[in-house]
Amino acid sequence: MSSLEADPEVPAPASSAPAGTEVLEGAPVALGGPRGLEVTRTLPNKHRRMVGAWCFLDAYGPHDLGGSAGMRVGPHPHIGLQTVSWLVSGEILHRDSLGSLREVRPGQLNLMTAGRGISHSEETPDKHSALLQGVQLWVALPSSDREVGPSFAHHADLPVVTTGGLTATVLMGELAGAVSPATCYSPLVGAEITLAAGTDETLPLRPDFEYAVLTLDGAAGVEGTTLEPGPLLYLGDGRSQLRLSAAATTRLMLIGGEPFGEEIVMWWNFVGRDHEEIVAAREAWESRADGGRFGQVRGYAGPDIPAPPMPITRLVARGRTR
Repeated sequence: MSSLEADPEVPAPASSAPAGTEVLEGAPVALGGPRGLEVTRTLPNKHRRMVGAWCFLDAYGPHDLGGSAGMRVGPHPHIGLQTVSWLVSGEILHRDSLGSLREVRPGQLNLMTAGRGISHSEETPDKHSALLQGVQLWVALPSSDREVGPSFAHHADLPVVTTGGLTATVLMGELAGAVSPATCYSPLVGAEITLAAGTDETLPLRPDFEYAVLTLDGAAGVEGTTLEPGPLLYLGDGRSQLRLSAAATTRLMLIGGEPFGEEIVMWWNFVGRDHEEIVAAREAWESRADGGRFGQVRGYAGPDIPAPPMPITRLVARGRTR
């Protein structure tokens, strides 16, 4: 998914929250312009740009696709990151410059590693469900791995953790002894958690990880804080367990990881380390004739997305927090 904005940082301020946590309010963003599919972006946030290596989080839906073309994000480039596509309902068709063509459905993981450069498109297929809901996340690659070759993986069978009325599907990394088959380049975790009505359970965590929780459906009690869809609740690190409760069936997204120690430049769809790296990536995309660094996406019925103009000031690398 493309951010479509040159600077994807959410300007919304952080709200008040219990000690040791932060409520990070999201901002509405229309993919493809005012009439595009609306998403709620909570990362990067003005006050907290990352959770572990997770540097971007868009949540969307449920959208009723009756009379709508649904999601249509034309070919666009990425460097220095992994894209994580996860659906609650509906379908998305992925195409990329490696020749990958894969439809993702709920409960399945599409993982694309950009490395030194890749391009892709995402769209609602012609035959689709009535509703579309999901999340798109990016993981920043550490300097040691950000020039790896591009790759794409589809994981339809993911490990599940069950305790009482809590069920967790592990997308990335490890949680409570369950390890995802997805390739990670830094210690992290991503999991969809479903709470049955009346659930009150604790989930083991790693104290060296920082964590955040997003509610997708319903309302959850997260360490005593009621969390409804919209904001991202940042939990910090130092926790060995997480208490979760729900009066009605609720679905959450848990992300976490070792605090990312590197400063990054995040501009448009690129994660780099300095201004010059971003300029070079932009020029490579705009000057492509035979594919070049980013290759070509074949089969998408529409134009490529052009890069926005560079800002008049130099881009500066930033850390995890302001």
